[in-house]
Amino acid sequence: MLEFEWIWAFFLLPLPLLALLLPSKKQGQEAALRVPSLTTGIEAKSQRKGTKKLSLLLATLAWVALVSATARPQWLGEPVSIPAEGRDLMIAVDLSGSMKIDDMQVNGRQVDRLKMIKFVLSDFIKRRVGDRLGLILFADTAYLQAPLTYDRETVEQLLNESLIGLVGEQTAIGDAIGLAIKRFEARKESNKVLVLLTDGQNTAGNITPEQANELAINNGVTVYTIGVGADKMLVQSFFGNRQVNPSQDLDEGMLTEIATSTGGRYFRARDAESLKQIYATLDELEPIARESKQMRPLQALYFYPLSLALLITILMGLFPLIKQFLLSGRRKEHKDVQKEEQKIKPQETRKEATK
Repeated sequence: MLEFEWIWAFFLLPLPLLALLLPSKKQGQEAALRVPSLTTGIEAKSQRKGTKKLSLLLATLAWVALVSATARPQWLGEPVSIPAEGRDLMIAVDLSGSMKIDDMQVNGRQVDRLKMIKFVLSDFIKRRVGDRLGLILFADTAYLQAPLTYDRETVEQLLNESLIGLVGEQTAIGDAIGLAIKRFEARKESNKVLVLLTDGQNTAGNITPEQANELAINNGVTVYTIGVGADKMLVQSFFGNRQVNPSQDLDEGMLTEIATSTGGRYFRARDAESLKQIYATLDELEPIARESKQMRPLQALYFYPLSLALLITILMGLFPLIKQFLLSGRRKEHKDVQKEEQKIKPQETRKEATK
């Protein structure tokens, strides 16, 4: 449906008619100031009755187009319903230096922990139709990459663009939980769920995990913690290959305490498959019913009449030059004809004389 946001702008249409109320120029009255123009002489010769009518018509069309653009025309599409049910999920991803350990496999290829999380979490984000998602990245401290939004593609893109060491090398688990709680404060009717993925223990930040845990309980935030990392890994040494535990720094006790005390659960992701199963379990969270809303796509159309006004203005500026070019061409043809006639006349007079 076509509508104008500033429809009152059409009251400007009769404004040029005010020029008729101006006093006419008296005979013999000279202009106070002469402005030289390239087309002054041309216009003086080409101001015929038909030309004036055409110029007036073009000027009127240009003015109507300008006023129409000022009124800001826009096209409203059909109403689109926003899902009435959904979840508010904040995802916190660890970017500390230990996430570089390549003890994970994706499609038969050895990768580091962050790449595995991106691979599995991307599919989890795509399935969250109707959910509001947010993204927090943390290491030395926590940063909000995306607030709670329905734009899942942007959240996924920001996750894929994250890099290990982007916000430091340590692990601020308490800050990540505290930041999520702060973002949930404006949500009155929300399930307030935080999914936190980490591979270590709290080694940095301004808030301890214990303090963050109390804040989460007091604010009704449910925290689901996921410990990432394999239990066994072969490394090469001087004496040959030996087996080590790459997840020995993972503080499972602290993560379990935070999850259970807030009504959530602690999960252990030792590989990509176990992480997929964890996300399948998270899919069972009950959504919060919200008031149904509708939105209508809006497309601005002002540039169409504005372009028309610009085109007409350019044509009006070029019209006198085109007129003069055509006139000069006709004059040249007329002179050529006169020259030919002058050449023919002496020959005819000679023929008559000989007779």
